[in-house]
Amino acid sequence: QVQLVESGGGLVQAGGSLRLSCAASRRTFRTYGMGWFRQAPGKERDFVAAITWSGGSTLYADSVKGRFTISRDNAKSTVYLQMNSLKPEDTVVYYCAAGNNAGVTINRRDYGYWGQGTQVTVSS
Repeated sequence: QVQLVESGGGLVQAGGSLRLSCAASRRTFRTYGMGWFRQAPGKERDFVAAITWSGGSTLYADSVKGRFTISRDNAKSTVYLQMNSLKPEDTVVYYCAAGNNAGVTINRRDYGYWGQGTQVTVSS
């Protein structure tokens, strides 16, 4: 069974930082690229960041470039999203996803497994 479990969400002031973690099953984590998506209230789920299986290539949404960093630790079967300089507009639910191959992609359709999400709230 493939399982993705997010953690690290919470309440933070604008300008602060949070680090989200996503623990995945070993087999899935070692095979697939991983991604982070987010969904604001009343809106669709949008791409945030992605990383290849090897960790050698990453992609970021324009809205988070320079502020967020995706990384992975294959020994721990965990992918991270370091979020710095947080803004009130970052107040959304963040979802971890495992892709269907080892590459990176921004498309939701290319991700076969999803976590349940973790809430991030940024106060001004």
